[in-house]
Amino acid sequence: MSKQQLAQERNWYAIHTYAGYENAVARNLKQRIESLAMEDKIFNVLVPTEKKIKIKAGKRVEEEEKIYPGYILVDMIVTDDSWYVVRNTPRVTGFVGSGVYPVPLEKKEVEELFKRMNTDTVKHNIDLDLEDAVIIVDGPFKDLEGKVSEVDNERGKVRVLVSMFGRETPVELDFLQVKRI
Repeated sequence: MSKQQLAQERNWYAIHTYAGYENAVARNLKQRIESLAMEDKIFNVLVPTEKKIKIKAGKRVEEEEKIYPGYILVDMIVTDDSWYVVRNTPRVTGFVGSGVYPVPLEKKEVEELFKRMNTDTVKHNIDLDLEDAVIIVDGPFKDLEGKVSEVDNERGKVRVLVSMFGRETPVELDFLQVKRI
């Protein structure tokens, strides 16, 4: 794609930033766009996030988590001026691309990302692997030890093999009911 073709097309681009500074970079870039009157070339700045469930102090907490740490997305028409504004924003390390010109994200990638961001289902962040030794911390099987035999991230459930009555029995539990030993 030539530089002239790039200049005429509005696309989403991935911008590499310092990790942990994505929101600050997005804020700074929005301010620069406004102060330099670049609204006709740079249309949207986005830090992609999704909802995840985590455990804090033993309680289930819903948090926004960055999908791509260290990156923001910008909807823009690439010109020398718009490239300069984005590239020279503090804590931006560059456009994602090969060679001199930034490579736009594919339409399908952008559509899938927006679906992922706009979904109402919350992702569970289960930090357990198959065969992990766990102890059950809640429910009727409290204080029993077992091994993880299955992890269902979508439902937030784990299947644990516990030794009862002289044999291993599978028990399905919420991931909050178990703790790795």
